[in-house]
Amino acid sequence: MSELRYHPLIDDWIMIAASRQGRPQMPKDWCPFCPGSGKVPDQFDVLKYDNDFPALSQNAETPDDALCGPLFRNAEAHGKCEVILYSPEHTVTLPELPVSHIRKLVDLWCDRFADISSDPKVKYVFIFENRGAAVGVTMPHPHGQIYGYPWVPKKIELETENCAKYHDKNGRCLICDMRAEEDKAGDRVVIKNDSFTVFLPYFCEYPYGVYVVSNAHKQYITDLTEKERDDLAAILRETAGTLDSLFGFAFPYMMCMHQAPVNTDKDYSENYHFHIEFFPPMRAADKIKYNASSETGVWAHCNPTSPEEKAEELRAAHERFMKGE
Repeated sequence: MSELRYHPLIDDWIMIAASRQGRPQMPKDWCPFCPGSGKVPDQFDVLKYDNDFPALSQNAETPDDALCGPLFRNAEAHGKCEVILYSPEHTVTLPELPVSHIRKLVDLWCDRFADISSDPKVKYVFIFENRGAAVGVTMPHPHGQIYGYPWVPKKIELETENCAKYHDKNGRCLICDMRAEEDKAGDRVVIKNDSFTVFLPYFCEYPYGVYVVSNAHKQYITDLTEKERDDLAAILRETAGTLDSLFGFAFPYMMCMHQAPVNTDKDYSENYHFHIEFFPPMRAADKIKYNASSETGVWAHCNPTSPEEKAEELRAAHERFMKGE
């Protein structure tokens, strides 16, 4: 069974996907994403793979409304769920790939974003990566995912609404101004190149929760120039490598690409801005920052560290990564 169920307390939708309970959990003797598995080509660089256990489908069935009533309602789970394989190698992670290879990944993200956005029922395209057992990864082969949702998820709705309010008041993009302020302050900036800036935001929720923000005002990954695509590949490699260099092991994280919604009647061209948010769960080499009652129950986050101090740690880790240490 797959369907959407409306959550009236937060004006949002919940995906009910009972089939996902049967997903394999970190199999050790077989990997469907490796060449030779019969599930993928024998040769590829990067690859789009339709999710075997999708929560959303472009052939979604009409949901049974037998359990609905005056308060409860459901909707078809229309959309798209794809897996993006970073390489054919079972253990090679993002920072271990050359920039030229990651550029192929950026191009694939762009191709898939454009294709999924062409479905008029899709309202938001979410590109992301879950890395490491600490964030619930079920397949060890390095990969990311793309979801095409038939609604705009609540966090993106909040971000776009607040960006619109800021633009109405100030005539400028909130995220452009935020990046400029971080650049001016300097003490939370970790990495920069011609097209992107990586920083721990003043208000960051996680000890190492860096943002990757495009220096130019863009709404979608498909708006990036050839040069900006190259620079995105480079900055993502350095960002993931910096996190790995913090404590000398493959750092778990959630990498979440935020772009403007699609196929809506709203114009986001002036007030929303392409960026990537990292949510790494570690607060020390041997300690996890759990989302407990305050964070989960009422969305009241508490960062137990100083962003300025952690940015200094990250700059040192970036230097080690670039030196190959």
